[in-house]
Amino acid sequence: MDKKKLLWKLFISTFYLSMFTFGGGYVIVTLMKKKFVDDYKWISEKEMLNFVAIAQSAPGAIAVNGAIVVGFKLAGFMGVFVSILGTIIPPFIIISLISFAYEAFRDNVWISLMLEGMQAGVGAVVTAVSYEMAKDVVNEKDKTLIIMMVIAFLANAVFNVNVMLIILVSILIGLLQSYLAKREGNEN
Repeated sequence: MDKKKLLWKLFISTFYLSMFTFGGGYVIVTLMKKKFVDDYKWISEKEMLNFVAIAQSAPGAIAVNGAIVVGFKLAGFMGVFVSILGTIIPPFIIISLISFAYEAFRDNVWISLMLEGMQAGVGAVVTAVSYEMAKDVVNEKDKTLIIMMVIAFLANAVFNVNVMLIILVSILIGLLQSYLAKREGNEN
């Protein structure tokens, strides 16, 4: 596929995903995995897992960060630009339209009920994302990653440890693990 077609397909894909995704970044990450890994086979599951880790660690919205790393992998800086546009235009349009009609929506019972129903759907999608990501980590058969995943879950869910602290500690452990693996490779 030539670069122009790839960029157009990347824009349309990120635009579509962003336009019809409700519930935040973790929901769009699942759909990006389905589209870019399963359907288009542009990237591998392992790459997607790494991209999600990068997107979570970087400041900013996870949907935009995810689009950035996928766009860069596929088409360099032009891919970044196109995927960012595709990701940010839909929410910008939707929020702009809602702001004009906020007074009408604010007290509407039907809109409130619809949004409450969407919360259940978002919960299901986030659960599915967590399951898929955990399954990928377990399939790696890396004991350190499995232990980190379990400890991170328990630290947040049971002991209410701040997520930023968990991310920072995970980054440090990952860097240390990479350093040790590289050092071991150089010694052999």
